[in-house]
Amino acid sequence: MESELGLRERKKIATKTALYEAAMRLSVENGYDTVTVEAIADAVGVSRRTFSNYFASKEEAMLYGDSVRLHALLDAVAARPAEESAWTALRGAVRSVLRDLQRQRRERDDNLDWLTCARVIRSHPALLSEQVATYASFERALATTVDARLSPDDRSVMRARVIAACFLAALRAGTQAWLDHDSGTPASQFIDQALVEAGLPFP
Repeated sequence: MESELGLRERKKIATKTALYEAAMRLSVENGYDTVTVEAIADAVGVSRRTFSNYFASKEEAMLYGDSVRLHALLDAVAARPAEESAWTALRGAVRSVLRDLQRQRRERDDNLDWLTCARVIRSHPALLSEQVATYASFERALATTVDARLSPDDRSVMRARVIAACFLAALRAGTQAWLDHDSGTPASQFIDQALVEAGLPFP
């Protein structure tokens, strides 16, 4: 039974990934506004109904990559040494996830890497709105992980939520600065600098 459930879950993930990549690829090749749910489903060889079993809209499908990366970040935070402070663990987790993204970018044989997908999302208000919802949902889970790393003296009703929110805001700011700069400098440098700034006292 466990083996069967594992196989089903792997197939589900594979289908969701294929739909996400098809949606992004069609947007890059033909323009976001021309992409339909039917076209995405056809590109993967599944029915419109199958698409709807996985995603509520093309926007949700196109943000699946963000969701995967955010959950990888959550796992990376949980895997950091228990003695690390919350902010140190968050910065270390980001570096780990970004290394994996850079490796994946080198291994891909097409142009559908993280940078390309980020630019597509940035260019369309509907996708940016969906991205905000994706981050908001993740923020709650991240706050729970952060709270577990806080000492009793540091813990309060809002502390973990504020740290999680500031972290994600810095992550977005660093990513946007990287996209604006477009100089070949690794995203990790911009994001780490944003996290350094976020960790400093406000003037």
